[in-house]
Amino acid sequence: MIRVTVVYEERLLRSALEELLRSNGVQVVSSLPGWPHGPAAERSETDVYVADAECLPPTAVAPATASVPPRGAGAAGRSALLALVPGQRPGVLRRAHAAGAVGFVDKDSPKGRLLEAVHRLAKGERFIDDTLALGFLQAAEMPLTRRELSVLSLAANGAPIAEIAATLFLSKGTVRNYMASVIRKVGARNRVDAIRIAQGAGWT
Repeated sequence: MIRVTVVYEERLLRSALEELLRSNGVQVVSSLPGWPHGPAAERSETDVYVADAECLPPTAVAPATASVPPRGAGAAGRSALLALVPGQRPGVLRRAHAAGAVGFVDKDSPKGRLLEAVHRLAKGERFIDDTLALGFLQAAEMPLTRRELSVLSLAANGAPIAEIAATLFLSKGTVRNYMASVIRKVGARNRVDAIRIAQGAGWT
């Protein structure tokens, strides 16, 4: 039997997802409101992590392995990450890919597609929902550099220029230059508008 850990912040939706999986012969071995942190065990009782991609922080690493699992990954005791992705937020899709996901399912897809993906990943295969093709193209076109994203993320959390500079070991002038670059690249009017655009796309 396929063993799954569900990672979903909203309790009601997490419970519904657990019930869907159990009613279709999948064993839910764990249920988490957020992404597990800390060093991953060499072997795991979970074959597939089914995770809301919006629960994945930018630095997330898939438990047990962040690389593509080999054939028969479930049987070998290595976990695979299946990300549930909102189709209109390419930044979230990019985050899931960076976290090591080898399966991607659109949140608007029918339940059969999710179940197919779980079975495919448990066998060590990949799965990409065909409705996410445009999202992958948009994710690949994300215009901001890693440093610009770091500056913008701190700004989105309310940090002033001086605090951002101290946190990232930059001068205040350099931070202002990065912010100006971000505003220009995303076509925003100002910093607040840049944050809104970035959050809407799921980049921060």
